[in-house]
This record gives sequence, structure tokens and C-alpha cells, in this order.
Amino acid sequence: MLITLPVSELTPGMYVDSVTKQHEGINSIKIKTSGLVRDKSIIKRLVSEGVLELLIDFTKGDAAIPAKYKPQSTPKTSNSQQKVKKTPIAISIEQEFAKATINYDKHGRKLQSLYGDLTSGLSVNIKVLDEIANEIVSSVFRNANAMTILTRIKDKHSYNWRHMINCAIFAAVFAKYLGYEQAVVQELAMGALLHDLGQAKLPQGIFSKPTKVTNNELAAIKKHVAQGLGLVKGEKGITPLMLDMIVNHHERLDGSGYPRGLQAEKLSRPARIMAIVDVYDAMTADRMHQDGDEPINALRYLLANKHLFDGELVQRFIKCLGVHPVGTIVKLTNERLALVLEGNVLNPIKPKIKLFYNAKHNHHVTPKDIDLSDHTQELKILASVKPLDYQINLSRLLKEHLLN
Repeated sequence: MLITLPVSELTPGMYVDSVTKQHEGINSIKIKTSGLVRDKSIIKRLVSEGVLELLIDFTKGDAAIPAKYKPQSTPKTSNSQQKVKKTPIAISIEQEFAKATINYDKHGRKLQSLYGDLTSGLSVNIKVLDEIANEIVSSVFRNANAMTILTRIKDKHSYNWRHMINCAIFAAVFAKYLGYEQAVVQELAMGALLHDLGQAKLPQGIFSKPTKVTNNELAAIKKHVAQGLGLVKGEKGITPLMLDMIVNHHERLDGSGYPRGLQAEKLSRPARIMAIVDVYDAMTADRMHQDGDEPINALRYLLANKHLFDGELVQRFIKCLGVHPVGTIVKLTNERLALVLEGNVLNPIKPKIKLFYNAKHNHHVTPKDIDLSDHTQELKILASVKPLDYQINLSRLLKEHLLN
């Protein structure tokens, strides 16, 4: 169980997941932000560093949950956290999909407008971003699959703001899976929305060209971190955790990242989560200079590069999304195609699917829901396939099979 506590209530035996609030900006975080509090000297050090509030993981360490937090903690933190409503009632993907589709499109229009304002020199509208983060988190808590499945719809002409939305979705889904309180999930989603905002202050021709960026252009792109920090630092409701995600999402465990070349001991869990979801979406999305890769290949890349990404978190990210994430079209051993509708945490290679197409004779068939984890089920997934390889319009397919 993860609970936010003021530093005054920290005791030896508690396990610190991350620092969520402190006096100074992100540059003051010079300590490892997760680990066991072994004695009071560590608490004194945290206080001396200006730490005000921490996220404690009571599934680790040997400290008991304080009595007053056992029912439910109510953290007093950022604007976006204070606006979080009670946990929504879980509903089916079919019930949530229509609303999620409308909201995803609405979020895209708002971010496109906001992005345009920033390129024109206007200030960032934090309220709009906060509302988007809140709606994403609410949807994820009702049904995590509805928003996630929409991340599979690709459009290279709207990559910038789709990437912001998708990263917020993945951050929220993953944080919920990891057991974070809804208020912290909200904060992580907001940080994900903000992480690449600085790109709006760079020459937009870099992002719209159909060829790979040059070394000089890459050097310019790296400035988006500082630009993003400048846009939001000091704004009401922006927390150290959000700033951490903005500043450190391109850092890597071995120190090969940018802008500061930080190594593992200086990288918090939120920064590590942001690095994973950022790379995953960037690899699977269509961009002007490249077509998106299949999710399984992006997951393999993250898994193979444990010197860059937190190996434990990558493993849990794969269990969270599944080997074939929702929205993926897979080919089965009976030459049929199916849409992945729901993952399987216990057995990621056996999700719930909807069979809909005969790949051998190239025609649609009567849809059929199948749970591959059923012990009587002999069908298996052979591979994921690209919708265009079978002239399948994924957006239309989702609406046909998921809208009530």
C-alpha cells in the first residue's frame, strides 16, 4: 500500500518510494529518493534537504501503517491532486469506450490549441492541462483498457499532442497497476502531459520533416527539457514530482542520458517510469520520419536495455500492458485475426481477445469473444500484425466492436 506522509511522521523501518514535496525546485534533489529508512539519521538528512512529504510503500520495510491512514489518506498537495474525486466505479470497456473516444479527441483539440499558443509566445494554460489529466485518470480508474486501446490509433501528423496524451494514459495505467493512490496517479499523469511541452518552443520544422534529424537538429531538440522547465516552473499546482519527470525523462541509469548525465542513484521512480512510457510510445507511434513499431518490439527493446531502464519496472510494465497490449491485432494458430481486449496479469501471453477476421481467405467473420487463459482453450497467438497488412482500419474496427 502506498501512502503520502509528511516528513514529520516518517519513522525508521518505513520504505520511501519517492519524494513528493520539498522546499526547493528539482535541482535541490541530490539524494536517492527511494529506499529503506534504517535510522533517524536518514530522516534528519531528508529534513536538511528540504523534504516536506514522501510517498511510503508499506508493502516493503517493516513499519506498520499509522492508524489514521488505514481507512484512506487524504494528501494535501497540488491543485490537480486536490481536485481528484472519489475513485470511480469500475465498468466494462464497452461502457467506457464511447466516452473515452470523445474525450481523447477533445483532449487532442485542446492540446493542439495550447501547443499553437505556446509556439506563438503565449504562456501555458495549466488549468487546461490539469483538466485533461483529471479526465484521463478518471477514465483509467473506471476502465484502464478503454483509453489504452485508443493509443493504438496512429496519426503521424498529430504526433506531438497524441504523444502527450498517450504518455499520460500509460503513466496513469502503470501507476494504478503499481498501487499508487489516485492522487499520486493524477500527479504522474500531469507530469507525463507536461514532459515534452518545451518542444513547442523549438523550430517546428524539425518535427515535421520526413527524414531523420541531423546532429545539429538533435542538439536543438535536447533543449526542450530546459524550455519545458521554464514554461511551468513556479506555476500554481506544479509539484517537484512533475518537475522531476520533465527534467529527467531523458536521463538513463548508466549516465548516458541528458541533460545532466545523471546515473541510477540520482533518478527517482517517477523519472524512471516517465522514461519507460516515453520511449514505449515514441517507438510504437507513427511519426513523420518513421512508421511505428509493434508493441512487442518496443517492450523487447526496453527489456534488453537494463543498463538504460529500470529492469524491475520494465518487467512490471510488461505485466501491466501484456506482451500484446490491448488494441493489438494478433494472428492465431487457426489462421484467424483477433483484437486484444484485456490483458492477463498472471499470464501475459494469454489475454482476452475478440476474433473477427479470416486471414487465410481475407474476409470478416462473426465476432467471437475468447479468453485464451481458459484451460479448455487450445488457440494460441502466433504473432502481432499490422492492421494495414490486411487493409483493416483500426479506428473503424474499434467503433464497430466496442461502441454499444
